[in-house]
Amino acid sequence: MRRKEREITEKDAIRSIIEECKVLRLGFYDEEKDEVYIVPVNFGCEEKDGKLIFYIHGAKEGRKAELIKRTGRAGFELDCGCKITDGPSACAYSANYKSIVGKGIIRMIPDSDRAEKKHALMRIMLKNTGKADWEFPDAATDAVMTAVLEVTELCAKAHV
Repeated sequence: MRRKEREITEKDAIRSIIEECKVLRLGFYDEEKDEVYIVPVNFGCEEKDGKLIFYIHGAKEGRKAELIKRTGRAGFELDCGCKITDGPSACAYSANYKSIVGKGIIRMIPDSDRAEKKHALMRIMLKNTGKADWEFPDAATDAVMTAVLEVTELCAKAHV
């Protein structure tokens, strides 16, 4: 990282940024099209066995699902607290922000593992509503794709 004074390494501070962020952007390299595909998603998260885990959901069909199956790897980005600060000249303007950028191993949770799928959906709902007592009927659970992104590397920084 070029601006070391902006780096955040404390786990509690990183968790605080994740809690503040509302959207996670997943990035995939699509070799077949020789391009990067980025998609914003709602997410849930937790720490398991010392590793940061993100959960996402979506349609079972489509480019996101296809790239998860095909690549098994994803980059990600979260940001929050974005605000432009002004100054007396154009070069004096700046931006305040908090951000996390990283990569990890991503996999779909098999339909046969309803317990893990429901756990993922519960983490997503907890992140987005603050409630952890949702019911997920089997039919609804079976109808949606859920995926797990195990973070292998991340970099957090802030300019506030």
